[in-house]
Amino acid sequence: MALVTPLSADHNLETKELAEFFNETLGFCPNSVLTMQRRPAISKAFINLNKAVMANEGKVTSALKRMIAWVSSNATGCRYCQAHAIRAAERYGAEQEQLDNIWEYRTHSAFSEAERAALDFSLAASQVPNAVNAEIKERQHWDEGEIVEMLGVISLFGYLNRWNDSMGTNIEDGAVESGNKFLGKHGFEVGKHDGSQY
Repeated sequence: MALVTPLSADHNLETKELAEFFNETLGFCPNSVLTMQRRPAISKAFINLNKAVMANEGKVTSALKRMIAWVSSNATGCRYCQAHAIRAAERYGAEQEQLDNIWEYRTHSAFSEAERAALDFSLAASQVPNAVNAEIKERQHWDEGEIVEMLGVISLFGYLNRWNDSMGTNIEDGAVESGNKFLGKHGFEVGKHDGSQY
């Protein structure tokens, strides 16, 4: 069981309506949102921020945003967010070869230099202490608006990584399936998100 029990999806109708966004991205409403709705202002603000961050206004595709989220979540160790990010990347059209080789993004031919730069930016920005430096800036293939979009994803997942790892949020079956499918060969496991931590 998680630190805080998720509420029913029907608990707050405004949150429920906003959360329909996740039916497209994940195929279900995340337990993290169902927990946040204990304070509806938080769940509503989070969903609206998520929508704004994930909107595409430049060359950063929906699939790349979800791979950026995966790299960020992998850097922080949040299994819940890793599984969600890889699932959403698949649902948003990431190439099968990229999904199968996300761990080797730096060297695998499925990734372009621009994608590698974006994913390295995600890794550097997600570390503590932060590792973004002049070299990262020199390697960018993106304009300033696109960098803002990418850092929006990294920052959003910084919040989610802290939220879900601290809560021990129970991971949903669909996310477990995606985690096992694409990350299992590298040791993905549900860990504290199986409902037994607390």
